[in-house]
Amino acid sequence: MKKTFLILAIVAVTASIASGKILRRQLSIFQATVPETETLAPESMEFVYDYRCCVDTTESLSENYDIDNMLLQIGPDGLSKFSSYKNLTVDSILMRSTQEQIADAAIEGKLSTGEFMTIFKNYPAGRLTHTEKICMDWFRYDEDIPQLNWELTDSVTTVLGYECQSARCKFRGREWTVFYTEDIPLMDGPWKLHGLPGLIMKASDENGHYTFECIGIKSKADRPITIYKVPFNKTDRKGYYDTKHQWDTNPYAYYEATTGEHVTVLDANGNPQAGAYDPIELSYDYLELDWKK
Repeated sequence: MKKTFLILAIVAVTASIASGKILRRQLSIFQATVPETETLAPESMEFVYDYRCCVDTTESLSENYDIDNMLLQIGPDGLSKFSSYKNLTVDSILMRSTQEQIADAAIEGKLSTGEFMTIFKNYPAGRLTHTEKICMDWFRYDEDIPQLNWELTDSVTTVLGYECQSARCKFRGREWTVFYTEDIPLMDGPWKLHGLPGLIMKASDENGHYTFECIGIKSKADRPITIYKVPFNKTDRKGYYDTKHQWDTNPYAYYEATTGEHVTVLDANGNPQAGAYDPIELSYDYLELDWKK
């Protein structure tokens, strides 16, 4: 079941600093239609992670993070799903609300979405599947589940009362340090991280630009693991990053090129903003750095 009506709200945002350098351009598109889903498997456990991404690596890290809560769902036979908990909540609200209630909530900003990246491990068997919405379209690529060469280290910490050991590895351009607990004997973790003799509870790259930390556990969960039934644009990992980069560096032009619609971007005085359709240089990079090769 899905809502058959549509509310499309487009908000163009340009963030800059005093020097005039443009740091980010965002085109927020809210579509009040929840795609139909296909159930892949029941889940047995779920873990909520605090996810932080630094969106301006040229400034103080403390003030320049995008933050979301991510849900790791564990299913049978090594299947897992890592996706935005916020988006799951928004989907639930949309499905049980009337058109008028959705319109009011959208105007009040109560239906802001989170990270659209979703990672399935061992779906299909032996593979990793990444799905993501970029602008108005859904993209998907599959790859072999990456093999991470972990080096165990001596550091220890406690996360949610669980004693955790540390490990590190280099993976696609970043060096990751993680803490895992053998008290939860799952060889899984946030994002694409996996392969240790216990659940990865905390992870950070060497610069602290990306961090994950487990903040909640439900040991007896009954939420099914699902995937959207949408017409995915099938691509590969590099094709996905190329498309994402086009969108992130020039969202207004990307929207116009892929939809045929036009976005007018106004400055603080209500005049058309000069150069709005010119690409910008991102002040951050993606989770994987090898995509440019």
